[in-house]
Amino acid sequence: MSAVDPVTLQVIQARLAGIVQEMQNSLFRTGYSTIIRESQDASCAILNRQGEVVAQHVVLPLHMGAFPACAAGILKNYTADEVDEGDAFITNHPYLGGSPHAPDMAVLSPIFYKGEWVGFAANLAHKSDIGGPVPGSCWSQAREIYQEGLHVPPVKYAHKYQTSKDLEAVLGCNSRTPELVVGDLRGQVGAARLGERRFQEMMERYGKETILNSFEQLFALTEARVRAEIASWPDGAGEGERFVDSDGIDLDKPVRLHVRIEKKGDRLLFDFTGCADQTKGPANIRPTIVRAACCYLLTCLVDPALAINYGLARTIEIKVREGSVVNPRFPAPVNTYNPTVHALVESLLEASSRITPRKKVGDGCSSRSIIIGGRSNKTGKGYVQYEIFGGGSGGRSGKDGVSGTNVNQSNAKIAPIEIIESEFATRVRRFELIADSGGPGTFRGGLGFVREYEVLDNDARFSLRSTKHTVAPKGIDGGGDGKTGRCTLNPGMTGERVIPSRFSDHVLHPGDVFSLETPGGGGLGNPLERDPQRVFNDVRNGYVTQARAREVYRVAIAQIDGDFVLDEAQTWALRAAK
Repeated sequence: MSAVDPVTLQVIQARLAGIVQEMQNSLFRTGYSTIIRESQDASCAILNRQGEVVAQHVVLPLHMGAFPACAAGILKNYTADEVDEGDAFITNHPYLGGSPHAPDMAVLSPIFYKGEWVGFAANLAHKSDIGGPVPGSCWSQAREIYQEGLHVPPVKYAHKYQTSKDLEAVLGCNSRTPELVVGDLRGQVGAARLGERRFQEMMERYGKETILNSFEQLFALTEARVRAEIASWPDGAGEGERFVDSDGIDLDKPVRLHVRIEKKGDRLLFDFTGCADQTKGPANIRPTIVRAACCYLLTCLVDPALAINYGLARTIEIKVREGSVVNPRFPAPVNTYNPTVHALVESLLEASSRITPRKKVGDGCSSRSIIIGGRSNKTGKGYVQYEIFGGGSGGRSGKDGVSGTNVNQSNAKIAPIEIIESEFATRVRRFELIADSGGPGTFRGGLGFVREYEVLDNDARFSLRSTKHTVAPKGIDGGGDGKTGRCTLNPGMTGERVIPSRFSDHVLHPGDVFSLETPGGGGLGNPLERDPQRVFNDVRNGYVTQARAREVYRVAIAQIDGDFVLDEAQTWALRAAK
């Protein structure tokens, strides 16, 4: 194998990144459902023939582990003689493929160049509904994956450019939103076809051998960059631990996520054997997702702009215990996996801060989804309103957290109110940041927000997939915890009720209201070391109340003629007394 010169190698790397970005744009623009078109819950990638990631546009970092596992399932089920130009494979199976849960459908299309199979164009996108007991296919009380919707093993969806009408009929008949599911799936195939064409054009420009030979060099560059950074850290070990509110069934039993990171030379071993046993409810995650979470950690610590490819995965060594929450036995449920991954990532960040303390961050808000489904009174068709939310991120080394954002491995966007109200029978009554929800610290946690809805349709079935309603986002190095989340049905009305963070299938009717408060981020550092001027600015912006500024930060702020005034003398007196 001849080496590719450095300049050409960098051009190829940039072109690969451009291909996956173009695939991503195509996927979002052709999306039928709001979860793809607005929330952008999808990722695209180019893989080599062995299923290793050559380039990925990282919207959702967990898909770094999902793509190779999906490809492995295809390669196990199909020989090279059964793979033809114009084929497209699909799978959403967490055990036979690599999907995090059933709603995430992967499409992998083999790339051919002059009759030779040279790789895959791949994408993975969330489906609004794939069947199961509740709209949105995320039943919080599921005890096995058979209760989580239709699962498709790695199968051929298109053969020589001819789409399987039979398979589309099966998928459509198992969804409450068949047009959206089939339409989004066709858009995924279209995005993969675009990736195929662009890859072929690149081979035509630089030559097949040059492109294929560049893959191993790109892997080696990424691996060397990561190992060099690891080698610069002192040898040692660090541990981290976080908890998820519950698994959805044992509501009073938090789920433990624990990691021990051992660093020696340029190697890291991630030991997850201290995690809880696999759960009854759907809080479990598969080892492919655990590995992707470790890749995400290293990307954060080394360089957010690090090229994402198989070279990063080669630096990861993990140890997981069979029958645990991070390596469950089939057919353990997995559909509400994301809160577990957030807790896992936060435990990783804590453990890594023991080894390389220059980069620290308080806990973030984790992620949550609201799902409202039913049949429209006006059209008679099934609908599923599926929205993904964050809250506040944790205070960081040298910076405050971000308010009203998604955190860690969750990069999906909040769907605009105008889109939600025009497409679904709900009215958004409030959408605002929550004062004092960010954990206090030298660097304050970001604020969570409240989003309140009024239901306008009959028999609307409501579900919530959330976390950090009982376990607060943790502050670090003396920083305070962020405010916990809360979901209230009919607040201030007859029948007001606070529901658990994992909750499914509550029927709402016209005039019913629910209010979701998302958590704030944890603070970093002693609040008394925060610059009083920054506290003053927080009060002026409505992020922190005067009472909290005085009580927690020991900063005196008066209000004179409608304007806030910082009393520096009293502030220093308060802090000296404290």
